[in-house]
Amino acid sequence: MLFLSNYPNCLKGESRLEYVPETKILIIDRLLPAPDNLPRVKELKRIKSRNQIVDVYFSDKELNEIYDNVLYQICLRILYELFGTDDAGALSSIVFNGWVKSVDKATGKDTSGYVMSVHATKEEFQKINLARVDPKACFKSLKGIGSSALHSLTPIAPALKISREDKRFVASQAVAGQLDERTNLAAMDWEGFEHLIREIFEKEFSSTGGEVKVTQASRDGGVDAVVFDPDPIRGGKTIIQAKRYTNTVGVAAVRELYGTVLNEGAMKGILVTTADYGPDAYEFAKGKPLVLLNGANLLHLLDKHGHKAKIDIQEAKKILGGRTN
Repeated sequence: MLFLSNYPNCLKGESRLEYVPETKILIIDRLLPAPDNLPRVKELKRIKSRNQIVDVYFSDKELNEIYDNVLYQICLRILYELFGTDDAGALSSIVFNGWVKSVDKATGKDTSGYVMSVHATKEEFQKINLARVDPKACFKSLKGIGSSALHSLTPIAPALKISREDKRFVASQAVAGQLDERTNLAAMDWEGFEHLIREIFEKEFSSTGGEVKVTQASRDGGVDAVVFDPDPIRGGKTIIQAKRYTNTVGVAAVRELYGTVLNEGAMKGILVTTADYGPDAYEFAKGKPLVLLNGANLLHLLDKHGHKAKIDIQEAKKILGGRTN
């Protein structure tokens, strides 16, 4: 499908693909042309007095404008062709990551890096009339990430780039739709609780194109979910741990989260519990990229996204037979 269009030789580039069947997201890493790949000749001009044909070149300013416009158009064109041929409904969204191989003018060495990235959903993209848009404005409206001057080849972090080697991610389960005012979160099955947390945070981060992946069931060990958020300000990788507790969460759990954040190279860690945290836990989290959400915070987050539930610790202790987590 990526080769429906016939690109000029100077614009052709290889593409690497990864498809996530659980979320129907297609990730494309596309090699884009370097600025020097574009032809510099603007026109041929005949000089009558000398009876010669000479080349007329684009100015640097003109060439930079053309280059940026070409990259935006390649991105939009690929999104259009893929969504347009998805008759089977296999795509919910596409992440386009454009990278460039070039020569560093300062050192003369080969270099490469991502220069543009966008996460577009099929629903929002199919509302666009491409025949009437400005390519750059359209890219920005899709919350595309990239320097205002693509020809500067300023490197950026891709919107989403899931490692093929990470085998922890598993298919997610829809849980939130089964909740009502009678559902006691503190007595939920622990695996269902982890999937609920993923589902709610997926809704929370969806406005910026973020994706939340749930990990293999761990029964309160390691990483429960990972957020990949493309937002250029708050974005990056966030680790989420879910603690369905009926007792106060101590500092040990917060220390564990902080260690995981450092080990995973994440920007932030979020700990969510049905109970509350002790003063030592809050004290340890101060000044660190950690967010502690207690039961009241969780109920508020659920309500924000249209779901009702309750947290009754005493009832949960009776149901769980004395087990606290």
